[in-house]
Amino acid sequence: MDTFKRLKQFYWPFRKYFFWSLFFLVFVTAITVVYPIILQQTIDEVVLKDRYNIIPYIALAFLIVMIVKGFATYLHQYLGDLFGITSVYTMRDALYEKLQVLSFKYYDNAKTGDLMSRLTADVEGFRFFLSVGFAEVVRITLLILFSLSVMFYFSVPLTIVTMAAMPFLAVVVFRFDKRVHPAFRSIRKSFGNLNTRVQENISGMNTVKSLSREGFEIDRFSSSNGTYKQNYIKTSELWAKFFPLMEFIGNVCAVALLAFGGYLVIDGKVTPGELVAFFSLVWYILGPLMNLGFVINLFSQAKASGERLIEILDAKEDIVEKEHAINTPIKGHVTFKDVTLTYTENDDSALKNISFDAHPGKVIGLIGATGSGKTSITQLITRFYEPEKGEVLVDGKPVSDYQLKSLRKHIGFVLQEPFLFSTSIRENISYGNPDMSDEQIIDAAKRAQAHEFIMEMPKGYDTMLGERGMGLSGGQKQRIAIARAICINPSILVLDDATSAVDMETEFKIQKALKEVMVGRTSFIIAHRISSLKHADEILVLEDGKIFERGTHEQLLNNNGPYQRIYDIQYQDREAIMNGVS
Repeated sequence: MDTFKRLKQFYWPFRKYFFWSLFFLVFVTAITVVYPIILQQTIDEVVLKDRYNIIPYIALAFLIVMIVKGFATYLHQYLGDLFGITSVYTMRDALYEKLQVLSFKYYDNAKTGDLMSRLTADVEGFRFFLSVGFAEVVRITLLILFSLSVMFYFSVPLTIVTMAAMPFLAVVVFRFDKRVHPAFRSIRKSFGNLNTRVQENISGMNTVKSLSREGFEIDRFSSSNGTYKQNYIKTSELWAKFFPLMEFIGNVCAVALLAFGGYLVIDGKVTPGELVAFFSLVWYILGPLMNLGFVINLFSQAKASGERLIEILDAKEDIVEKEHAINTPIKGHVTFKDVTLTYTENDDSALKNISFDAHPGKVIGLIGATGSGKTSITQLITRFYEPEKGEVLVDGKPVSDYQLKSLRKHIGFVLQEPFLFSTSIRENISYGNPDMSDEQIIDAAKRAQAHEFIMEMPKGYDTMLGERGMGLSGGQKQRIAIARAICINPSILVLDDATSAVDMETEFKIQKALKEVMVGRTSFIIAHRISSLKHADEILVLEDGKIFERGTHEQLLNNNGPYQRIYDIQYQDREAIMNGVS
């Protein structure tokens, strides 16, 4: 029960629904045991004694019992569902909130499909046990106790003989539980992998089709689907093995009852009505005991689901806000002091002894090969990651001194692959500042050279976008992302290859607009094209996580270093193209 104790905080506040549900369950169970008693009275008092005149009274009593049971059953089931649904509502909120505070380091290793599976299938599996499983355990216990009480009242010897096989049934149920939990754990894991496969395939459908890899993807999905199927088959084999055994033990009890009970009826120690009622009561015990397999099934699924949910709730928060973190306006003075960053333990450092100083209003260019550490620098400013060594300062204070929300709302990001939400263009632009007026949104779009193509769309700024901005070109997405960054009026602006997907003419227009936006702001431009950052106040050339050289565009051209080589390659290619055209 450790899993349920760990998740107690989510369902215990709503225990009143659970206990009221149990209150009505007691009525339902007690009334259920009344049926065999009515049957015994009908046989012994009506049939054997020819007192058919009391049948209407028995029928009326039976009808009243049915009405009361129906009403109690309704309240029991409704309150039980209310308990489960309300509990997992708070649980799902807590899980989603946890996912929002986990650092990039967690998502570097997490799989989207698996996380989706945990927040849907696993949460639902846990809810079903809260709504049904707990109450079923109580129902089985009460039904067995009530039935045994009536059976002992009818005949102690017959009860003892009938119950002789029960310990064997209990052993079988216990062994079933030990085997079925690992099986359900495997099912949940394979279902998460299956979800991941589907999510990745749909997200990368353009790549799949462009490379004609549909067959490969079908085979990969079939493999994951086959693993899921095999895990389910193993669980079905357990059911097929243990359930007939449980049923056999139950039938042995029934045979013992008929044999010994028949002898007692002949001997006059038990009436025929009591024997018939006894037979019904035995199945009120055997049925629930065999139904323990179903309850264990629910319990194992809920336990496996709960363990996967706890893994999220207990995930380490690498980026922790200090207790007295400051919330103050930021001017944008960024300083790196001998900073080293390692993403994965025992792996090469992404940044090695990085030091530089960027004053407010300055533009810092970052250039280098893929994997040289350009993006890592900007992710440390926003505290997406923590440096292994050294210190990152903003306005002379370590970034860890700031409230995360306060720090990040002063930093505008335009990523190389911008993410747009499945909502209107207007809401995408104002996402970081929802209170913006239409005039401010339009002004930001004009600065990002996005207004013109937006107005050509059917509904302008109210045009709804598809998933991840489907329906827009790469350049259009980036311009909307630039407008979104402008809207939050950041003190620090980060452009991570923000113009990589636009043509040269549009890039020129955007850079002209961004020059106005950059005034008074500390700006970091990550680019592979020298044309995007040659106007920077200082350019840092990175290689293998280190600053290999630094300076202005003119200074670096005279160094005869990596920057000079990049410049020659890019501009020689351009001249070759121009000569070819001429």
